[in-house]
Amino acid sequence: MADTTFGPDGWTPARLGDLSGKTYVITGANAGAGFQAARLLLTKGASVVMLNRSAEKSAAAVAALKDEFGAAADVRFGKMDLAELASVRTAAADVLASTPKIDALICNAAIAQVPSRKLTVDGFESQLGTNHYGHFVLCGLLFDRIEESAGRIVVVASLGYKMELRTIQFEDMNWDNNDSANPAYSQSKLAQMMFAYELQDRVAAAGKQVEVYVCHPGSSKTSLISTSGGVMTKVMWWLMTKSPMVQSAEKGAYPEVMCATEDGLAQRALYGPTGRMEFVGPVGTGTLEPYAYDKAVMAQLWTRSEEETGFAWAL
Repeated sequence: MADTTFGPDGWTPARLGDLSGKTYVITGANAGAGFQAARLLLTKGASVVMLNRSAEKSAAAVAALKDEFGAAADVRFGKMDLAELASVRTAAADVLASTPKIDALICNAAIAQVPSRKLTVDGFESQLGTNHYGHFVLCGLLFDRIEESAGRIVVVASLGYKMELRTIQFEDMNWDNNDSANPAYSQSKLAQMMFAYELQDRVAAAGKQVEVYVCHPGSSKTSLISTSGGVMTKVMWWLMTKSPMVQSAEKGAYPEVMCATEDGLAQRALYGPTGRMEFVGPVGTGTLEPYAYDKAVMAQLWTRSEEETGFAWAL
């Protein structure tokens, strides 16, 4: 049944009010949905801090945004590689030193369908290390600053969480055996969702003032597959972008901007397109499979994540 909360057109940026005085931190914001999210927030006077791996691409993105919104537009970037926990810690320290207020942290960056198994410098399967562990630590390091403004954490997931295992492969999280690009990606996105839903429970139990939301961009024209996918995946994706089953990167940004700004949203939900196969269409409440918030698995993943990263949350 279609979600009619925001009318037949779903949530659109027309619902955004004045965001002057609000600050949003976005990972992976120099291209794709993250860049478009930064644009949409800047249109309403917000301040945006991008955390990106490439200083060169980030400088170009900031320059493009200042060209569009004027030299006074408050947008800047910090260098951060989610695949390196030392880089995450350094970037978080820089943000805390330079950013007195965080209204929302949008965990947008990701790598996908990496064709052959790679390990991060910390020894994690690259997709799990980048998509989940890096954000797990970043959210923990910035949590107190976010809570000071009763802010939000937005985790950008993917319908890919339904592709394969539908649980966490605790006995072989690094895919030392039977490595395959899709299951490894699927596990990394499911891990992000489980982290978010477990964080909701822990925030509530601790009486903290942070809201946590999970969304996905649907099927959007971003550089995600073209930058990290294998050859066949890239070819199939290129063909798919020529069909009505793929929407613009700007529309792909709607769910994360909605989750960062809209009041009255339920937290135990998955937001995104509600049209055909939930790939495209009006943005609202999508289908959330119950295994994505299996309590026993979420709790085990949290403990395992703290052990693997060496970062203990203070919740």
